[in-house]
Amino acid sequence: MYTPPSLSVALLMMIASAICWGSWANTYKGVKNYRFELFYWDYAIGIFLISLLLALTMGSTGHNSSSFLSNVQSADGSNIVSTLIGGAIFNLANLLLVAAIDMAGLAVAFPVSIGIALVVGVVLSYALQPKGNALLLAAGVACAVIAVVLDGKAYGSLPSTGRLISRKSIVVCIVSGVLMGLWAPFVTRSMTHGNTLGPYSVAVFLTLGALLSCFIWNIYFMKKPLVGEPVSFAGFFSGPSSGHLLGLAGGAIWGVGMVFNLVAASFTGVAISYAIGQSAPMVAALWGLLAWKEFAGSQSRAKAFLVFMFVFYGLAIVLVARANG
Repeated sequence: MYTPPSLSVALLMMIASAICWGSWANTYKGVKNYRFELFYWDYAIGIFLISLLLALTMGSTGHNSSSFLSNVQSADGSNIVSTLIGGAIFNLANLLLVAAIDMAGLAVAFPVSIGIALVVGVVLSYALQPKGNALLLAAGVACAVIAVVLDGKAYGSLPSTGRLISRKSIVVCIVSGVLMGLWAPFVTRSMTHGNTLGPYSVAVFLTLGALLSCFIWNIYFMKKPLVGEPVSFAGFFSGPSSGHLLGLAGGAIWGVGMVFNLVAASFTGVAISYAIGQSAPMVAALWGLLAWKEFAGSQSRAKAFLVFMFVFYGLAIVLVARANG
């Protein structure tokens, strides 16, 4: 299987994963008159298919014991189950994140949710796999927390934000962030205990767990949505072809980011790779600001908070990257 030959290549893969994770939600923002609960079925299929494709190509070079199929055959069943559970947890977190994007926009939902996820995921992953400088890693996480607070300040400065909607959307972001940080330890375990899973195998079983759990989480949100009226499968089959294509594209973009992040983690450790990948909020906030004009007409105070948010997220990335050195 392909693995990064040097730290510089691993860092490039982690940065690429952050770009993918911060950009996939644009595919949903580009959908018109199509509920996210329906869009999400295509997204879940997309993340699984791209992970399987990369496992059968990049993950199968060399055809040795580390290749995808050989690794699956030799891995402990408990590690496969652990990864499937991690995928189910991720899926619930991601559904809540998409709902939060619906309510609060990209520039808000991503930084709050993923910033919290960074803290939870890095701390738990490091506890399972203590690789890297703990002090620098802690400083990077602290900078990420400050960035989350600043983003909340920017959101609170928006004149058009209703208090009730603001409270609900932020609560959804927080719950999503905590859950989003909990899937990484399951992956860390499967990559570090017993007969381990390789990065490509982890990606396949993680996304398979996410897809299968849609029959629980997504069906629940179709019946009891956070936003709007309940929807049925009839809406999915009668939905626009552009919605289906954008859903598959969004899944493919996220899936590429996941595979790159896991492959880089085989070089740097999961905590560091996960932390840099979770700098995706900077990318998402830029999309929200520049492409979707989510802060158009806002006061200079809100924009100043956003500038400082970028600064602290940038510091978080630098510190986490240095933790590997």
